Amino acid sequence: MQRLYRKRIVLGVGGGIAAYKSAELVRRLRDQGAEVRVVMTRGGREFITPLTLQALSGHPVHLDLLDPAAEAAMGHIELAKWADLVLIAPATADIMARLTQGVADDLLSTLVLATDAQVALAPAMNQAMWRDAATQVNAQALQTRGYHLFGPAAGSQACGDVGLGRMLEADELAQRAADCFQRQALTGKHVLITAGPTQENIDPVRYITNHSSGKMGFALAEAAVEAGAKVTLVTGPVHLPTPDRVNRIDVVSARDMLAACEAAMPCDLLIASAAVADYRPEVVATQKMKKDPNSGDGLLLQLVRNPDILATIAGREDRPFSVGFAAETENLLDYAARKLKDKNLDLIVANDVANPTIGFNSEENAITVIDRELQASAFAQTSKSKIARQLVAFIAERLNRA
Repeated sequence: MQRLYRKRIVLGVGGGIAAYKSAELVRRLRDQGAEVRVVMTRGGREFITPLTLQALSGHPVHLDLLDPAAEAAMGHIELAKWADLVLIAPATADIMARLTQGVADDLLSTLVLATDAQVALAPAMNQAMWRDAATQVNAQALQTRGYHLFGPAAGSQACGDVGLGRMLEADELAQRAADCFQRQALTGKHVLITAGPTQENIDPVRYITNHSSGKMGFALAEAAVEAGAKVTLVTGPVHLPTPDRVNRIDVVSARDMLAACEAAMPCDLLIASAAVADYRPEVVATQKMKKDPNSGDGLLLQLVRNPDILATIAGREDRPFSVGFAAETENLLDYAARKLKDKNLDLIVANDVANPTIGFNSEENAITVIDRELQASAFAQTSKSKIARQLVAFIAERLNRA
């Protein structure tokens, strides 16, 4: 059920005896990697305490529509925007009736009207209430509007009756919730992405670096999340916001980046888009270097080679599917093909950084991807976000074939 990984689920708890199952449902959803926020109606609070659900979800429970503290933090509109799925379990006959009529007189009903996320209901009520014509009309109307109905199940009820009306068990509800999300190209995969430049210190105030902005790597991280992946983004010094649901690790030097990548292993896919410094000063001065009047107009720096991050990870026994980047100013495809072979890569992305419209710091890119058979696939110039989505789809197709 990796489809629930990092999915955001608002669990609405209505006022029915089946609310005791909601606690187990929170656990099952979280076991599958979902982040859960709980909203309780007044009736729901009569059957199970907010403290129980807060402890299980790891977040404060949302209770009232007009709660100044909640509105100052994550108010009902923000909560509606946050959700990937709103699951109401138990969904009483009263909740179903109010949603059918579009009533918004408490936090849960208001949130449902305000969200663009999928909405699912797990009906729970007496068998006679479920069979009632009004409830059946409401259930059909809600399904017509695109709401999911999970159940109800048949069996003995708390009142002693037997029939349809029992809320489904937590395991089945978690499975039904997962079924709301289509399996995506990278669902269940751990993707490690490197981005940005590295900095190699000369002294406490100076360093060697390059012009990489990190925009391509960050766009790739966002696209990989959209494709269902768990994403670890190891980035050099950049001024970019962290993409939603991405585990970001900030580093400075090439050696720092290699250590962070090795710590993030194992992974299924490595996309190495960082512009890593090939060399670093052999000796880093402990104090700011001063101009030497006796040295003339020159300064000699002795450089040593940095570790090759891409070749190191691609050479491991537990190597992931490895994708490198070749940022070149000449002989683009020849140099990229050589790098593909030398570093034992599965794919390499060639990027002409001599072209200012697609080079470092630009908002657009155009790339050519070369595989192990030296077959080249060109991607026309467009925004880096669109290129990232196209590239992630291409890589995922090759990865899933491997």
